[in-house]
Order: sequence, then structure tokens, then C-alpha cells
Amino acid sequence: MVEVSMRQMLEAGVHFGHQTRYWHPKMAPYIFGERNKIHIINLEKTLPLFNEGMAFLQKLAGRNGTILVVGTKRAAQEVVKTEATRCGMPYVNRRWMGGTLTNFRTIRRSVNRLKEIAAMSEEGGLAERLSKKEALRYRREHEKLERSLGGIKDMEGLPDALYIIDVGHEKNAVAEARKLNIPIVAVVDSNHCPDGIDFMIPGNDDAIRSIELYLKTAADAIVQGRVTIPEAAVVGGDEFVELDASGEPIRLSPKEEDERAGLKKNAVPRKETAKKKVPIRTRAAGSTRATREAEDTDAVPAAEEAAADSPEPSAP
Repeated sequence: MVEVSMRQMLEAGVHFGHQTRYWHPKMAPYIFGERNKIHIINLEKTLPLFNEGMAFLQKLAGRNGTILVVGTKRAAQEVVKTEATRCGMPYVNRRWMGGTLTNFRTIRRSVNRLKEIAAMSEEGGLAERLSKKEALRYRREHEKLERSLGGIKDMEGLPDALYIIDVGHEKNAVAEARKLNIPIVAVVDSNHCPDGIDFMIPGNDDAIRSIELYLKTAADAIVQGRVTIPEAAVVGGDEFVELDASGEPIRLSPKEEDERAGLKKNAVPRKETAKKKVPIRTRAAGSTRATREAEDTDAVPAAEEAAADSPEPSAP
């Protein structure tokens, strides 16, 4: 597991919070003290929480999950793009478009439009088929879409988790993720509320060195988790593995695995009923007719005896 030492956090300035007059009371348990009217964050509490968040990201990546990295503030834009690309995860580093998660179907249409214009540009059709004015308009549209949606153009569905650098700056992303019950791993400074964050990392969210530490460590954890995917796909001989058309094992997303596990857990066990063993009488071939004739022959004397024993009717 990827872990960070306290010395690395001190060198990156993770312990520096905001001015004391801007603090949030719910961050009091994570504040060590103050110096020159600036809160000092307790790294003894930050370190285990940070390692816990990285372990969650690594485990999720090992299950082939998707983690959306969000950091739109100027200090985090380039680092977010670099590290998210390195670990193969989608990212948002310019502006969070409203409805990116809650209205993903509409956002997906814009992504398809971006891919369509990009395909036309690669084929050289803009310069040949269109006039200079129309080609310029398409290029500007492509640049605008690439700037806002380029990081999520390969994201086919909703992410399994969000990794956010500044919860105050990305409050819309936090609100949408909470509405859809998507887990959030986020850096929370001394001036923000930690409510609603599943894996909270108290620390400096403004310094470039701190942001680089957060993102590089997360990318390393995701890359290390991705290495374990082929090993996780190997199952025992008694288990059933679904295969696709090419014969490769089908890997389920973490949500689908949880749904299947829930169905198996909630399934009502079938009651086993004891079956009565009824003895089967066997007859030899051709014995049915002989049995019936014997029964008819025995019935005649029985009827005569019954008639002899019965009293005669009296004469009128």
C-alpha cells in the first residue's frame, strides 16, 4: 500500500491552515493550535486519515472502479490533468459544469459532439468540406468543449468515487455526489465543513506542493491497485466465471458486484421437504389379466355364501 510519512507532509506544508478568523468550528478536532493568527493542522490525525483514503482508492482501482479527480482551482489545474492522465482516470480541471453527475445523459451528448468534431478534424474534412468561416467556428467549438469536457470524454458512466482537492471550491461537485450517494475522498482545510465527506483529509488545499503530494500519492495508489486486477480475476475451479464473446472473463464494476452480492445475501433459502418413499409393486408381464380372472372366480362363491346366510324374505 502507498503510504506517506509525516516528514513529507511537513515539507509540503500540509499543516498550514487558514487564518483563525475564517475557521470552521467542526474542524476543531483536527487543529493543533495557532501561530501568527494561522491555524496549524494536527498531522498526527491527518496522516492516518490520508492513508485510509489512499487505501480506499487503491482498493477501488483494484476492483476496476472509476475515480473522478476534481480540482478546478488555478493551483491544481495542471497537476490534476497530469496525474489523472498518468493513472488513467477521468478528471475535471477547468470548470464544473452543472449536472455533470445528476444530468449525465445530457452531458454525454456534448461529449459525443466533441468526439464527432474531433473525428472530422482528424480526417481533414473541416478544411475541405467547409468554408473558412465555418471551419473556424467548428475549431472554436471544439476548443471550448475540449476545455470543459476533455477530461471526461472517455468516462462511459457515473464514477464510483470522487477525489476532490478543495471542498469549498468544488461545492457543486460535492452536492451532486452526495445526491447520488457516490463516495467522496476530499481534502478539507480549516475553513470548510467536513460534513458529507466519506474519507476526509484535513490539510492545506492551497499550496502547490501540498496539492502535488495529494495527487501524486493518489495516482500511485491507483496505479498500484490497477496492477492487481488480473490477479483478482483469477477464481477457483468451483466458481462460475462469465465470459464474453471473445472468451475473456467479464469484469463487473464495484456497483454491479455489490448489487449481485446483495441479491445473493437477501435470497430466501429454499426449504428442503422430506420426500416419502412409496414402495413400488412390480408385476410380471401378462399377470394383470390373470389377476383379474382370479378375482372374478373368487367373487362367485363369496356371493353364494352371502346369499345363503341372509334370511329369506317373509311371504306377504
